[in-house]
Amino acid sequence: MGICTSCESASVVTAKLILEDGRLQEFSCPVKASYVLQRDPTVFICNSDEMDFGDVVSALAGDEELQPGQLYFALPLCRLKRRLQAEEMAALAVKASSALTKSLGSGCEKKCGCRRKGVDFPVEKESKSATAAADRSVIAGGLTNGGRSNGNGGGRRRSGKFAANLRAIPE
Repeated sequence: MGICTSCESASVVTAKLILEDGRLQEFSCPVKASYVLQRDPTVFICNSDEMDFGDVVSALAGDEELQPGQLYFALPLCRLKRRLQAEEMAALAVKASSALTKSLGSGCEKKCGCRRKGVDFPVEKESKSATAAADRSVIAGGLTNGGRSNGNGGGRRRSGKFAANLRAIPE
């Protein structure tokens, strides 16, 4: 309370692109996907709002613009037109969260004096430990598999088909 100001209130809305290596690239004005792809032709750009479990991942057209306020991913071409698995979606969410957390803390203290604490998620290449971490985040993130357990003790680890468990919150 008082006469505190936030550096967030003065920030410009940007289009955010999560690169394959987990870095975040921001664009303050609309930029065409073809411009971004010139730097790395081995990837395609997809809008995070159009990604869902079990759906085919599709690319933005070259003449489409990355819009401010939207989150995009640069994914390898081998993932194009492939169905998105729950584990892959969770791994992308962890990668995006890590990149966004790092960007929020970068230089903010120098600009306005505020201090932010963030959780740093290590971004790994596709590995068994990354998949296991993704499984844990999917279960912790409100996704269920109908309550079935794989039967290996205590019911903590779940396996099977995942589905979103979303509900409306009355106001």
